[in-house]
Amino acid sequence: MKLLFLTPAPPFPPNQGMAIRNWGLISSLAGQHHVSLLTFANRTDEIAPELRDCCATILLASPSARTPAQRLATLLGSSRADLADRLASADFSTRLRELLKSESFDAVHVEGLELAPYLQQIAAQRGAAPTPLLVYDAHNAETVIQRRAFQTDRLQLRRWFAALYSRLQFPRLARLERHTCALADTVLCVSAEDRAALREVLPGLHPVLLPNGIFLDDYPTTVKPAALPTPALVFSGKMDYRPNVDAVLWFAREILPRVRKTHVETTFVVAGKAPVPRVQRLAQNLGITVTGPVPDVRPYIAAATVYVTPLRMGGGTRFKILEAMALRRPIVSTTIGAEGFPVTDGRELLLADSAEEQASAVCSLLDDASSRDRLGTAARAFVESRHQWSEIMPLLQEVYCRAGG
Repeated sequence: MKLLFLTPAPPFPPNQGMAIRNWGLISSLAGQHHVSLLTFANRTDEIAPELRDCCATILLASPSARTPAQRLATLLGSSRADLADRLASADFSTRLRELLKSESFDAVHVEGLELAPYLQQIAAQRGAAPTPLLVYDAHNAETVIQRRAFQTDRLQLRRWFAALYSRLQFPRLARLERHTCALADTVLCVSAEDRAALREVLPGLHPVLLPNGIFLDDYPTTVKPAALPTPALVFSGKMDYRPNVDAVLWFAREILPRVRKTHVETTFVVAGKAPVPRVQRLAQNLGITVTGPVPDVRPYIAAATVYVTPLRMGGGTRFKILEAMALRRPIVSTTIGAEGFPVTDGRELLLADSAEEQASAVCSLLDDASSRDRLGTAARAFVESRHQWSEIMPLLQEVYCRAGG
């Protein structure tokens, strides 16, 4: 089959959640199908050989940037969701139109709500010309993210503007998600929770649950841990992403001081690219390290005495959880952080939602090496049994077979 993937960024190297998912799907499909890719990147960017080997055609479109004034005008002067214009690009639209004219595809796989305008562009051609199967991959249920962001930020005076932004956005996002899901032939989602949220947005919708996965060979026991002070509590992720920013600020301000009362040498390590100024300033505090971008995050995860995911907002499922599990790390997570994974508190990880509970769970693991080993072993077994791409891909093959059959 001839498949076209539209992605917000190149899927290789797979160094953040969206890229990990797209690389898993594309590289798994490439052996049996003819895969093409249209993505955002600078024309001068070098395309990785691994990606060239998987894709028959790769087209890059120049990303466009909106000024803060333009975003504010959209926020206050229209009813459009901010996300709908985040990747607006005449270059991308033109390249998509030309590609669809020059080639006939069986299916177009559109990754994420940011690319909804291009799904709409394809759907608008229906009736005038044959159109491929339109697959919308809802990497997150975006309305859930904004609703949770509002509920968290409204409780903090200094975050009221952010809360207002989210309050304005989630009804707009609901309309955008509803319209996008209605236009797609098939909607994919990553968790039962997201499936329920999308059904709430569009009653009667039947999303296909396609979980996130990883290649276990990329997470061997031979990964050499980074040289971190011990004990180390590690969080990893893209550090300009609002749920991640909230998580590390909350942990640094409310949880780490409680831990350090009894474990004074404990260090909190924030590993990830693009840390915003609020995150960068955390490094001024005793016991906190902010790495910024690192060549490979796996050594930092592998060095964690305890891996923490203190997320209070967000949607979808978190690749950081899968990565830490694959590397046999003991994990302390909020319920939201581990959402979408059928885990049991005390078996694969520890769940704790308040600052006091988080600190208590972390301290219990710092005090008990055997519990850390037990949780790490169970976590690796969980990934092996449920979240390898080889086990997940038959579900997507069934979706594409409908286009060919």
